[in-house]
Amino acid sequence: MVFWEGYASDELMGTVLPLVVYWVYAGFYHLLPPLDHLRLHSRKESSRNLVTMPTVIKGVLLQQGIQASMAILLFSKPSDEKNPVQPPLAMQLFQFVVAMLVMDTWQYFVHRLMHVNKFLYRHVHSHHHRLVVPYAFGALYNHPLEGLLLDTVGGALSFLASGMTPRTAVFFFSFATIKTVDDHCGIMIPGNPFHTIFRNNAAYHDIHHQLFGTKYNFSQPFFVMWDKILGTHMPFNLEERAEGGFEARPLKLKE
Repeated sequence: MVFWEGYASDELMGTVLPLVVYWVYAGFYHLLPPLDHLRLHSRKESSRNLVTMPTVIKGVLLQQGIQASMAILLFSKPSDEKNPVQPPLAMQLFQFVVAMLVMDTWQYFVHRLMHVNKFLYRHVHSHHHRLVVPYAFGALYNHPLEGLLLDTVGGALSFLASGMTPRTAVFFFSFATIKTVDDHCGIMIPGNPFHTIFRNNAAYHDIHHQLFGTKYNFSQPFFVMWDKILGTHMPFNLEERAEGGFEARPLKLKE
């Protein structure tokens, strides 16, 4: 039994709820007190960003429109069962893990290609790196082509490869959305489970957004395995800055 039972279909919720979750969770970070003692960058450093917040918000809304259209197509595929029976919880958890691994694998290689290929970086992926100092609302700020290839196609592959039902997909895509927003929040809140359970967290991704780390830490949004396997992992220490807050400082800058 889910809260939308009898009011909306699983397919509709799988399309709409992750979009709502994005703005609610990003809004939570935006409404927090300054928390300068927990930030990875001082608020003054936000001036390094090459794009304004209104432009970022418009870009995210455009991507979400494309994402919703693709979700409608994905969930409208013919099915032998109109309302498939939910598998046991253990099976759903297994499907979650499979979907996470598929999404990580797809996003690592596409993300890395966006950096290695100069044309793709200059004309596509550089949009996302206009946010030198990431923040929650900018998690899905990408060029529309990147949003389609990286997030939308990656999500579709995760859904299909895992064999999850549309109802399970509602929870998976909402969870993936929260994790992506958290990776860009720029705030290290003590006890945040996304920062303690996952090594791929806001500090890990912040390394990638800095000039010295653009060729490293490609993995997103869950694990760091592909970076470690393929030699693109940049280890770091999270150190306190004298003026307050934290800094993700590489242990050793790579050549």
